[in-house]
Amino acid sequence: MSLDPARVRAVCFDVDGTLSDTDDYYANRISTWLRRVSVARDPDRLARRLVMWMESPGNALLAVADAIGLDRPMMALINWMYRHRKKRGEPPPLVPGVLEMLDAVRGRYPMAIVSSRDEQSTNAFLRARDLAQYFPVIITATSAPRTKPYPDPIRLAAQIMKVAPEACLMVGDTTVDIRSGRSAGAQTVGVLCGFGEEAELRRQGADSILPTTAALVGILL
Repeated sequence: MSLDPARVRAVCFDVDGTLSDTDDYYANRISTWLRRVSVARDPDRLARRLVMWMESPGNALLAVADAIGLDRPMMALINWMYRHRKKRGEPPPLVPGVLEMLDAVRGRYPMAIVSSRDEQSTNAFLRARDLAQYFPVIITATSAPRTKPYPDPIRLAAQIMKVAPEACLMVGDTTVDIRSGRSAGAQTVGVLCGFGEEAELRRQGADSILPTTAALVGILL
């Protein structure tokens, strides 16, 4: 696969592991707990594996919920749990260089969030990190009839941005993002600042692989 920047008219971004340093954030928190209870020889390695394990079943569970028509009840429950948490931690930090990249790209391309997160936590993260200003279009897990890895979220984002899905660039760190982009006819960029590995992103047909989302500047400008 080879990315054709001339085709790009709009950019869609995943959130976790793409804009936010979510994976490292949670891995560090789990590693700290593992050290406290002394249950692992290599708590850092175990923590990353646990987060990776939690992410994959989470995506699979959402896909199953979509297929049987329970995605909205599931997300309603997640939203309720988020609102009623007694203590909300600090939101994950941004991937280094992302803010500068968004500043450079803004005005040249319309940009959208296309996330499998619930609406409540997505908007809370964007507000907390002052990112809402960059994204007039925010697509979450229940915005479209089906969420990623189906093409529906990207097609909906493209429709709102008034471009063809084929003119979109989907940027994400997992195979779910790549599969969703390709099935919509969009070009795709896999980033390695999350938990996605280069080999698996290439197997899913990513048009380009970047070490970090911040490096998107070199493609789009």
